[in-house]
Amino acid sequence: MPLPADSAVQLAHQLAGTLGAVLYPASVTAQDSTVFCLLRQGDEKHLAILSRDARVMDAGFHGESHPVDLSGDAWTYWRCPRDEVNARALRQQIAWLQPQPLALQRAVGCGDRLGLATPGHARSVEKTFRTADGRPNAAGMMPLFAQQSIRENVRTGRSPQEVLDDAMWGVFEAGWRRGYGADADHLKTFQDVDVTLAASYTFFTVDPGDHVDSQASRLQGAALEARLENLPWAELETNLPDLKRRFLNQRFDLGRFALQFDEISLAVAAAKYGRAVAHTAAMYRYLLGQAGAAAVELEMSVDETDTPTSHLEHLYIATELRRLGVQWVSLAPRFVGRFEKGVDYMGDDGTTSPAALERFRQDFAGHVAIARALGPYKISLHSGSDKFSIYPIAAQEAGELVHLKTAGTSYLEALRAIARVRPAFFRSIYAFAVERYPTDRATYHVSARTEKMPPPSSLTDEILPDVLDNFHARQALHVTFGSVLNARTPEGRPRFKDELLAILRQHEEEHYAALEAHFDRHLASFCR
Repeated sequence: MPLPADSAVQLAHQLAGTLGAVLYPASVTAQDSTVFCLLRQGDEKHLAILSRDARVMDAGFHGESHPVDLSGDAWTYWRCPRDEVNARALRQQIAWLQPQPLALQRAVGCGDRLGLATPGHARSVEKTFRTADGRPNAAGMMPLFAQQSIRENVRTGRSPQEVLDDAMWGVFEAGWRRGYGADADHLKTFQDVDVTLAASYTFFTVDPGDHVDSQASRLQGAALEARLENLPWAELETNLPDLKRRFLNQRFDLGRFALQFDEISLAVAAAKYGRAVAHTAAMYRYLLGQAGAAAVELEMSVDETDTPTSHLEHLYIATELRRLGVQWVSLAPRFVGRFEKGVDYMGDDGTTSPAALERFRQDFAGHVAIARALGPYKISLHSGSDKFSIYPIAAQEAGELVHLKTAGTSYLEALRAIARVRPAFFRSIYAFAVERYPTDRATYHVSARTEKMPPPSSLTDEILPDVLDNFHARQALHVTFGSVLNARTPEGRPRFKDELLAILRQHEEEHYAALEAHFDRHLASFCR
């Protein structure tokens, strides 16, 4: 006989009391006559399975069994580690723990470099499903709790499977039952697809940036013509005369405005993005071939390139992808202005002036118009963390067709929590980050200057968390995350990582609260 939900919660509380453990009540889930829940003893969390039927373990779980008496009845409690094997088995038993495609629902990617942030993210995202007066709001932000690029995997020392499993355990702890996505971010090779698909990701962000010819927009005459002639026409399944017939002497009506190519603008668009289109189509076809019956979604990202994606270039990309049979739910152009890591949006002049914001609005609105006309598909804001000045613009212009992607900002808020509870340890991380910044900035678009970072010794414990609000210090802490997590003592032990994670586990409420408050600021504009 199926176990009622209230009875399952009561049994889980009794079990926690018997063990002297902390129960995460939102995790309690009854499946027939079995109870699954998450418990914490000390700093260690584990999956607890409570059942009278030992066959429950035949579903692929493993753990230690212990007889327990609860409410006068004999039960068996299995203490199961939070490892890959049990994560996979639990996903098979509880449907809401499985990542899923999110289609055209408004979405937020919640990058988590430490594997501990999902419950804090879930608290904030949950608020988007309620109006200001507490009524249900169906148009909330759907989360992608698992999101990490292959580059970040290398720097954090985590595998794609670990990223997804950590997010799933967080979903279980938070009792998040609305569904979530898993973003395999910035994939460049077929091997990247293989490893993330095997880990059960559902959203695949193809990054063809290595195939974008940013110099094309500066070429003229014979040099530009040579780039066109050398495009992989066979892979593009067309030729130059056909390309011109499709695009020239055509007026593309986008509703709010129209676009029209001339010989030069078409040549620039094709030379700049033709190889990227071919690579994206190849990655898409490979993904479909490997996924089989699994439901997967594609995003194309060209945001990490040197020059902005013009509206004509976006039109070229979308038209050619559609001609090649590619289906996608999101596209990340390279917008005008500067999307530096960890700080607010800046125009090309380095300011967030009204003129800079208006130029962004016009650029963003044009990209949204193309997405509506040729899709619909979402416009994705990559490096979207902390871009508070443009969130109202994106929300107003895109409506549902927006995907906000965040990453390093959650790591920074974890450091803020550490600055509050262990200031001496944070001060040592900050000093190390200032030292490493001149080297680590090389792979990022940042403009922070070391001489403008407050010296660690000048900051009292009370104001130490405020250093996370300093433009220059925040960028230094952002881009040095890999060095911090990989630093070693002379004896070869982790210099910061183990203690950093231990502190966050010991003070998880402070950590979750910092994340919740920070993401509330990110999401408020999208859900008013």
